This record gives sequence, structure tokens and C-alpha cells, in this order.
Amino acid sequence: MQRMSLTSASSDDLTLCSGTLRDCTAGSKGRRKVRSGDIAVIDTANLSRREAQFLIDAGPSAVVNVDTFSMSGVPHYGPLMLLDAGIQLIEGAGAEFRASFRDGSKKGRVTTDGRIYNGEKLLSEGRVLTREAAEQTFATSQKGLVKRMETYYDDTISFLHTEGPLLIDGLGIPEIGEDLAGKTVLVLSPHAGLAEQLRSLRHFIREFDPVIIGVESAANTAESAGYRPDVVVGDPAEVDADLLRSGAQVILPADADGSAIGLDRIHDLGVGAMTFPTTVESSTDLALLLADHHGADLIVSAAPSVDLDGVLHDRPEAAPASSLVRQKLGAKLVNARAIERLYTSSSSGAGAWLWAIFGLLVALAAIVAVVGFSGDGSFTQNLIDTWNSIALWFQGLFK
Repeated sequence: MQRMSLTSASSDDLTLCSGTLRDCTAGSKGRRKVRSGDIAVIDTANLSRREAQFLIDAGPSAVVNVDTFSMSGVPHYGPLMLLDAGIQLIEGAGAEFRASFRDGSKKGRVTTDGRIYNGEKLLSEGRVLTREAAEQTFATSQKGLVKRMETYYDDTISFLHTEGPLLIDGLGIPEIGEDLAGKTVLVLSPHAGLAEQLRSLRHFIREFDPVIIGVESAANTAESAGYRPDVVVGDPAEVDADLLRSGAQVILPADADGSAIGLDRIHDLGVGAMTFPTTVESSTDLALLLADHHGADLIVSAAPSVDLDGVLHDRPEAAPASSLVRQKLGAKLVNARAIERLYTSSSSGAGAWLWAIFGLLVALAAIVAVVGFSGDGSFTQNLIDTWNSIALWFQGLFK
């Protein structure tokens, strides 16, 4: 999540500082540093211990949160750390408050009842977070988290009872015409940044030529970027008709009795398709299982990652089935973000060397031109005379 921080004091400018809390409190990357006595304004729903320590080290007199310091049922200790450090906390200032800041404004101040002023102008009124309220929120979140995790692992056990044969032996996974054994597979899942991600992955795709599995509308995104999927998994209603007719293998998630959403569309288009009977709800999970079952050597997943943070916040992509699928794939599964970083770093280094070589060649050409036209003789004779002079000079050094 991107966070914003503003710093102000009655004797200093009210200045916008965008970026992470670490950047704003350290003053790195050209950002304004939060200084002792400032009023730090942040925009983050949950303040972690680490972020709280950045603020404590900077020493603001107050922290105003556009959002809420702790929410979503996860116990975050950051607000309690700030209160222990004697820093006043105000939350719920609102997005309009953030938009009301102007560079160069002075005399920012907060009151004990949660009002935020610029001089005599009231900018917003938030809620003062007391120690008692912060402790109560923390305790309630702890109890709620325990109950939620108990439910999560109960669901995990239930899923194993139902789909153990699928996870262990691949029962029900359809055979496909595409040979994936020993190959690299790129699984594309629908998400907001997929088009941009594909641009970042272009060097990887060019080098490894992976088999592309498009999940639902992600297949359309891939084709728009110039990559035709080899396999399409999911509801065909999300996929363009021309793409379904392109020859890609189409896999439809189905119920245990074989009925599948989208079969009518497939029949109307005259396209062949195979069903994948399972209780797994995520088409992305099915695509990953498909690639693994058919012997893919490396599976790159361009999808939201499944991690502990997602489990704690009860995000759909971190459902028990998704976690188990990724544990099954193990080391052969790589998130596309890691590939992006590797290729971005590699490309940057290669580009620097290319520019350095280009600069040397330009400098050499300039020297040759100056030397060639600077003498009284022909261009070639001037070069020879200069070279002889340099050689004689070096010989003289060793006599």
C-alpha cells in the first residue's frame, strides 16, 4: 500500500511528502524529512511496529492518520508504540483533509480534541486515539484473529478430505494436447496490472518462449499484448470468441457431475473443450494444477501472491485451497514479480554497459577526427605522425 506523509510545524512549511513512511522519516529519495516536533500526516489503514518505529525515531509531536490506525481485525501494535512514546494520535481525518494541504502553508497545529488547523483555518476534525481505545482494539483483534484462523484451518482440513486425491494424485485433471513436460509455463491471471506486467515480462517471454495459460479475461489481455495463449482455463464468457476459435485448448471448471458454466457458449461457437470437475473455485488454482500435473519444469504465476498477510486479512486469493495448491507446486512455482525484478535489474546493468561502450566509441571517433585534421599533411599522414610521436614518448619513459 502506498502511504503519504505530510510534515508541518507552527514555524515551518506544510509540505507534502509522498512515498513510504521510511522514505518520509529518513528524507531519502529527495523527500522532505519528518523532523522533531512536526505533525506527521499518514494515510494507512494499519500501522505496523516497523512503521511506528520510523515515526518514533523522527520524533513528531503528533501523527494524524487520514485513515484508521488499526482495522480489519488484525492486531497491529504500532499505535500503542506511538502512544507509549508520548505522541498524540488523531485518526479518520478523511481524504478531503489530505487534499486541502497547500505547499508553503505554515502554522499547522492540532488540538487535544482532534481538530487540525492551518493557522486559524479548520482543515478537518478527526478522532483522538486514546491508550484505552487502542488497547481495546488490539485485544478484540487478537481474539477475532484466533477465531478466524481456527475457521481457516478447519476449512483447510475439510478441503483435504474432499480434494485429497486431486492434490496428491491429480485425480480429475484433464489430459491436454499441449505437451508441457520439461517446459516453462506462464500462468496469467486477471488483475488490474496485468497489461503492464506483461510489458515488464517481454524479455523473459522472448528468451524462454513459455507455454502461456490464460485464465479467463487474462487470455484477452495476453492476446492484446501480442501473446496468444496456448491454453485457456475458466468461464468462456470472459474470453473473446475469436480467441476461443484460435485453436487454444479450452478447459472449463465443472461440478462433480460434469456440468460446467459456459458449455452453451462453447457449443454455439463450435469449439472443443474439456471439463475439469472439482470443488476448487479459483480458475487460477486449476491452471497451476494443470501445469504441474503435466510436468512443467518451471511455472511462473502472474497473479496476486498468496502469503500470510493475505491469510490474516482474509483475502480471496489466500483461500485454503490456494495455499495448498501453492504448497504442492513448491519450488517450481515462481511469482512473476520476482522475474520482473530480475529482468529489470539485468536490463539496467546491460544498458549501462552499452551506453559506456557507446561513449568510449564516440570519444575515440572525436579524437581521431581532431588528430586527423590538425596537421599540415593528409588525414592519414597526420594520424601516422601522431602515433609515432606517442610511441617515441613511451620509449623515452623507459630509457
